[in-house]
Parts: sequence; structure tokens; C-alpha cells
Amino acid sequence: MKKIGVLTSGGDSPGMNAAVRAVVRAGIYNGLEVVGIKRGYAGLINGEIQNMDLSSVADIIHRGGTILRSARCLEMKEEEGFKKALNVIGIFGIEGIVVIGGDGSMRGAEKLSKAGIATMGLPGTIDNDLAYTDYTIGFKTAVNTVLGAISNIRDTSASHDRVSIIEVMGRHCGDIALYSGIAGGAESIIVPEVKFSIEEICKRLIQSKNRGKRHSIIMLAEGIGNAYEITKDIQEKSGLEARLTTLGHLQRGGSPVAYDRILASRMGERAVKLLMEGKKSRAIGITGTEICDQDISEALSMKKEMNMELYELAKVLSI
Repeated sequence: MKKIGVLTSGGDSPGMNAAVRAVVRAGIYNGLEVVGIKRGYAGLINGEIQNMDLSSVADIIHRGGTILRSARCLEMKEEEGFKKALNVIGIFGIEGIVVIGGDGSMRGAEKLSKAGIATMGLPGTIDNDLAYTDYTIGFKTAVNTVLGAISNIRDTSASHDRVSIIEVMGRHCGDIALYSGIAGGAESIIVPEVKFSIEEICKRLIQSKNRGKRHSIIMLAEGIGNAYEITKDIQEKSGLEARLTTLGHLQRGGSPVAYDRILASRMGERAVKLLMEGKKSRAIGITGTEICDQDISEALSMKKEMNMELYELAKVLSI
């Protein structure tokens, strides 16, 4: 292994830059030539390749987003686009690629590995929706961002005796809603993995008001359905004033917390090490405190499960 590439794909997440930095510096430390592939798979197809040196990744570990930029690329799923990507890899003499991104990015990495390209997948997504790893790069930063928003919203909610419903990201995985809801003291947490009852939520809200509580917070994962309709339904059935706040892409930005910087750095260094050992198709994650790796196809076949112990804890603490 003499030359490797690194790309970031799909939705950006805080800590991607730390991962890119780790790949580049670990590669150079071990005598490898490292290139950056701009705009994810779209940039790979179009040959947007740049040489990376130590200066290329200086002063980026604290920055959100990705210096390599990112994009979603439907062309990569098509045979013609995939062949273009393979041609570019051959032309530039890239022997191994580190892909940083979520589920879709990992599936692109899987496709490359099946075509004979040594490929490492790093889980860069705020949703924490990859089952093979305890945490993904950017998740804990996103939760902290949501916590800041909860604090601000609580101030105005208490001033007006309102129910505040906060919609966060998570189409298929409610981890952001769950973790930020517990840490932020939410009365109810609505996630796509668990059935919910509007009537039960309204009952809890009314009981809270009757014992003197001036405001309430409800966390809602975006994958649950139409947030406006749910807010309207809660307001009509509870008789309480309810307001919806959708945080959207606010959750993706910002400087990564220490955990995400360290996690990304450890994973990036492991990716380079595995490539140098001759490994071909690995998804890198964390179990407990240990960095782990397994076959990409096996990792992607695992089903993400909601942490029901945490979910039940939220119900206990919100009485």
C-alpha cells in the first residue's frame, strides 16, 4: 500500500474534519501518499482529487462540516457512474479509500470493496443509526447542540405557560430525541421505534399542569410523521397552548465536542493501520471504549435497535 484516498459523503457531521485529519496524518506518518477526494462520490466520479500534506489538515480538528465538502450522488448507484469512479481510482493509482459517512456512504464503500478496492468505512452521521457501532462521529455533538436549544426554548416556554414540541433529526432512528430528551428533562419523547399515544401524552401534560408545572418539553424525532399535525392534535386534546420548533440543520453544524474529536481521530488512525495490514473491506466502530472493525457487509446487515432501557428511564424520570 503506497497511496490512499479519503472522502466524506452524504450529510455532514461534526468530527468529519477530525477524521480526515487523522487519516492524512496517520498515512503520512506511515510513509503513505494521501489524496483527498472532494464532494464525496460525485467528486470521485469527476476526478476531483487533490494531494494532501500536513498543512492541508492543519487547524481543522475543531471545525464542523468537512473541508473536503460533501454531496449525495445518485450516479454512483448506476453502472455507468460506478465504472467512472473505478476508472478514476485506477488513473490516480489509489490503492485504498477511507469513506466517512452514514448508511448510504457505507453502501458505496461496500460496492467499491466488492469491486476489489480496499475500502474502510467510518461512521460519520449525527443520527447514530448504524447498528454495528455504539456511537457515530458527530452524534454526541448534535445531542449537545439540541440541549442548548432546549435550554433556550424552556426559557420562553415557561414565560408563556406553553408546551414546547421540539422536532429533531432522525428519520429512522430516534437516538437524538432520546438522549437529548433525557438530558434535557423532557416530559415525553416520541420516536419512530416505539408506538405512542397522543391521549397518554396529553394526560401527562394535564397532570403536570395540575400539580403546578408551568411548561412542558416534548421531544419529537422527524421520522415519526407530520410534526405540525401532531402539535395541533396535542393542543386540541390537551387544551394547552403548544408550539413547534424544528431544529433542522442547526444540529449538523458547530464545533465537535471532545468525544467526537477523539473518536474520529481513533477511527481514522485505525483505518490507515488496517489498510497497511492488507485488510480490504472493514467498517470501523466503537464498542464500549474499544475501537472495533468488521466486514462492511456484515456491519450493514445489522438492524439498529432502540435502547429500551434508556427509553424506560425517560418515562420514569418524567412523571
